[in-house]
Amino acid sequence: MVVSRSGRAIVVVLASCGLVASFMQTLVVPLIPVFPRLLNVPAADASWVVTVTLLAASVITPVSGRLGDLYGKRRMILVSLGLLIVGSVVSATTSALAFQILGRGLQGCAMGVIPLGISIMRDELPPERVGGAISLMSATLGVGGAIGLPVAAVIAENADWHVLFWAAAGLGLACALLIFTVVPESPLRTPAPFDYFGAFGLAAGLLCLLLPVVKGGTWGWTSARTLGLAAAAVVVLLGWGFYQLRRRDPLVDLRVSARRPVLFTNLASIMVGFALYAMALSFPQLLQAPASTGYGLGQTMVESGLTLAPNGLVMMLLSPVSARLIARFGPRPTLMSGALVIAAGYAFAIVLMDNALELITASVIVGAGVGIAYAAMPALIMGSVPVTETASANGLNSLMRSVGTAISSAVMAAMLAQLTISVGGMPVPSLSGFRATFAVAAFVALAGALLAALVPKTRTTPELVAA
Repeated sequence: MVVSRSGRAIVVVLASCGLVASFMQTLVVPLIPVFPRLLNVPAADASWVVTVTLLAASVITPVSGRLGDLYGKRRMILVSLGLLIVGSVVSATTSALAFQILGRGLQGCAMGVIPLGISIMRDELPPERVGGAISLMSATLGVGGAIGLPVAAVIAENADWHVLFWAAAGLGLACALLIFTVVPESPLRTPAPFDYFGAFGLAAGLLCLLLPVVKGGTWGWTSARTLGLAAAAVVVLLGWGFYQLRRRDPLVDLRVSARRPVLFTNLASIMVGFALYAMALSFPQLLQAPASTGYGLGQTMVESGLTLAPNGLVMMLLSPVSARLIARFGPRPTLMSGALVIAAGYAFAIVLMDNALELITASVIVGAGVGIAYAAMPALIMGSVPVTETASANGLNSLMRSVGTAISSAVMAAMLAQLTISVGGMPVPSLSGFRATFAVAAFVALAGALLAALVPKTRTTPELVAA
């Protein structure tokens, strides 16, 4: 039976696809400690199974957004989910490192679903429902990872690890079928040729930029490989930017992206992405640290995942609240408020981190701030770009969040690796190390609030107002 194409059904289906796409980011996190043994490779090589997904997601979001504007957003969602399914099957049927990297890279391509889904909502829904729908879709960026972590941990502890990928393939197939039957194709298109050279240049520049950020701790921050790639990133991205400014139909309209509302929203997005990933990286380690440290709670990976699951639920539950805040006060104050709430959550964790309840409270506060901030970002973006460029603009905004998470993973990992104590002859992050990471995350969130304050004041556009 074909599901009715009601607005509510469209929102539910798109949000569900967003959850599945973001789930791919944390799918293998419970397996990180054992991947070297499972794949029979050194730990540095095994880390590529996680890194490649982040890199693929960063590259695909602006490219898929532009392709959606040109050839159809629904079509590109189906392509993204198709890549997710293929990648999941590849990873499910092998233990070879090369094929695992290939499969995980294809899974990362699913992240293009979220900016495309946000743009479809703006195109298809009545104006009074757009705000709440966008808030819900934006929340899936954090919710999928938070809820998926304990689910992945339970599967990893109780079944063969390949089952995780078969489950991902099944979820991707279910999402594709729902998109095909429920979500109509958006009639809004941009009649222009696709900038293949620009897409290649952006992908090359992003890889050169993000690889040293993610792998610098392993390669050495002053190694020739790290510094060489960083220098290449500067050269390639500057050349790409010059090329984009000269094209009539660029992949990314840098003139639009340089507008003050878009520019400062994207810069604030980097900060919020950083703050979100700081929690995802530091809180589980604190919860799983041995009780003999004097501060660790000695939880299993399943227990720590369940402890942090409420912050994802709070992000989801706050989506209608976020929409009302945007409608009442506008997206700019809402983004500022979200960043300030994130900073308050980390300040709470610095002072109160003695038991699971206190850490749950801190993670819920941070999650609430992320949910509020993530809802405001697309509202600011879409209020500042032409309607024919919403998918590509949202894709670029999602890229900025990915850049923030990549920088966060490098900074947080380096800090926790440097500030350690010895327990049973093994180094573990120290209490001062955790407090230092929380302080840095709070400072970055405050910087995000300051950048949001620099966004020009604008009236809330009718199509972004919630009911």
